[in-house]
Amino acid sequence: METVRVNLGARSYDIALAHGATAGLGAFVRAALPKTSTVLVVGDSNSRPHAESIQAALTGAGLRAGGAVVPAGEASKCLDQLAVLYDALYELAADRSTAVVAVGGGVIGDLAGFAAATYNRGLPLVMVPTTLLSMVDSSVGGKTGINHPKGKNLIGSFHQPAGVWIDLAFLDTLPAREFISGLAEVVKYGVILDADFFAYLEAHAHAVRTREPGALLRVVTRSCRLKADVVEQDEYERTGLRAVLNYGHTFAHAFETCGGYGTLLHGEAVSIGMECAARLAREIGLIGDEFVSRQTKLLDALGLPTAPPVRWPIDDLIAVMRRDKKAVGGQMRFILPTRMGEVKLFDDVPEPLVRAVLESAVSR
Repeated sequence: METVRVNLGARSYDIALAHGATAGLGAFVRAALPKTSTVLVVGDSNSRPHAESIQAALTGAGLRAGGAVVPAGEASKCLDQLAVLYDALYELAADRSTAVVAVGGGVIGDLAGFAAATYNRGLPLVMVPTTLLSMVDSSVGGKTGINHPKGKNLIGSFHQPAGVWIDLAFLDTLPAREFISGLAEVVKYGVILDADFFAYLEAHAHAVRTREPGALLRVVTRSCRLKADVVEQDEYERTGLRAVLNYGHTFAHAFETCGGYGTLLHGEAVSIGMECAARLAREIGLIGDEFVSRQTKLLDALGLPTAPPVRWPIDDLIAVMRRDKKAVGGQMRFILPTRMGEVKLFDDVPEPLVRAVLESAVSR
């Protein structure tokens, strides 16, 4: 078992990485939360088999475990499904020592995490990610939330988990599209923080895409460590450092919103968003053709999209981007690369250049 420590003082926690070791989760939860005797295991219709086996494992470890299941898909990140989890916690007679165990992808992590953050003014949370995207990104760092018809993740809270349990065996049965989608966030870490990691992905793209165990362990462990390093330095996004994790996301969230949640998987939107961000950086003169070419070739090699599947109206995309969380007073701000392994926040990007990049992207 590999362990990555997230050092946040009193809120520090471990990310445990194992393979086929669900039985060990009970001991992990008990060690992380010694005062917890009751847990609510939350899954969706896709992760339900995993959630049920985990609920049984926790019961076997002497915990009183209830369960709740919501429909799979981005549409479940909503007030109605949040109320379903509140009802389940109420029926379980949850108190402030009751833990929520989120078993699933990013949707479940965000939804169950937000329920944990807000029920009784805060319950302990354990993340058990079952998709690559959630393993390398959303399960680490404490971001929770739900969507609003006007935008993605408009309602949310920072709520760090007490621990993250990653069983790489879950990836064996993950549908190909879901697995490949998660690789976008992996590529992101190389671009923004670790040029050597990006080079590793270039050299081992086939091994990663075909889910070779050794490659997967290295990719997930390194991604978690890079995410943890950023979270440790800027837990609440106050210094601007954590914003680097949003590389490509200003474009991506616009594609997701205009397309309707579910048209693109999040990682697919991020991949297209990174392509747009790199091209925007080239237009400004921050990087050259070689950078864009390397990123495009790696995304292609991993099977990720680099252009939107639909020609959405540019004005609609721009309107969403002006409401992005990084925007200030309607002024768009972008995380853009300056070299491989380094990105910076820019708030003075001329809108005509953004429009030109979007026009080029939707025309491809």
